Amino acid sequence: MTAYPSPDLSDLLDIQSGVISRQQATSVGLPPSAIDNKLRYGRWQRLQQGVYAAFTGTVDRQAQLWGVVLRAGPKAALSYRTAAELHGLVPVAQPGGLIHVTVPVGCRTGLITGAAVHYTRSVDTARHPAMLPPRTRVEETVLDLIQVSPSFDEAFDWLCKAVGRRLTTPELLRSTLESRPRMRWRADLVIALSDVADGARSPLERRYITAVERPHGLPKALRQAKITIGGRSCYLDNFYREARLAVELDGNAFHPPERRWADSHRDNDHAGQGILTLRYSWADIMNRPCEVAAQVTELLRCRGTAVELRRCGDSCAVRSVPKGACAERRRG
Repeated sequence: MTAYPSPDLSDLLDIQSGVISRQQATSVGLPPSAIDNKLRYGRWQRLQQGVYAAFTGTVDRQAQLWGVVLRAGPKAALSYRTAAELHGLVPVAQPGGLIHVTVPVGCRTGLITGAAVHYTRSVDTARHPAMLPPRTRVEETVLDLIQVSPSFDEAFDWLCKAVGRRLTTPELLRSTLESRPRMRWRADLVIALSDVADGARSPLERRYITAVERPHGLPKALRQAKITIGGRSCYLDNFYREARLAVELDGNAFHPPERRWADSHRDNDHAGQGILTLRYSWADIMNRPCEVAAQVTELLRCRGTAVELRRCGDSCAVRSVPKGACAERRRG
């Protein structure tokens, strides 16, 4: 099984959350009969075939993870959503939740209770070299989860979570992507990683880039632009610095009153700095991207930025924004 610096029973149990395999126990000098007696009298608990919890009472999530990975074999690594849990990409699952583990192609694990077993030819490079319990690297974990995502929006969200929480970088994700010959949405992921590198941190922010800004010829905004108001730092989703125009995106369809008040208070603070804030919902970006582009274009022009709004396609809902529209509105 997995090798450790000190072949001592107590050290193994400390490292492995009180869990040990039969092979490990005998290799450090515990006779098989002693193991059987501990199980018979309830001092140890059987977690998997040949894997035991060397304690009584409740078996927590960490012990269950060790039980699965030890049962799966010396080259096994926790993976997919379980690795995401360990890396901090998703909340820790409750004891008893399904555990994902990856093993080499051709490995015969036998029955592993409560586990989904995945196979790969590159488990040695996919597994993190130091973290315990053994797990796939965060970049491999993210790409595994993208591979099984039902939509590209969910796939993009995994990129945002990993980079936004500073668990990895777009460059490392891109390098790992290049090492995988078969990957869903490869071309889209390459573009998406560039958007993440520029500061996009949610599927809605990406939709603003791909449905509003880029196809209509708007200038490229600064993403997650840092500004300081009253000695306090805050970040704008999209900031057109020359025009002092911010575009904020609200992903939730419904905001409680306190959230709406906080948004209004923040927009008022921006106004005190000469920043005009436009705020759009998911429905605006999804259903009315052309109208949003036209409104942003008009305000950019009003604030001195030269913009040529272009149609995003034959079905574009807005043909153009007259260059004099801003002045005419002011005269009106």
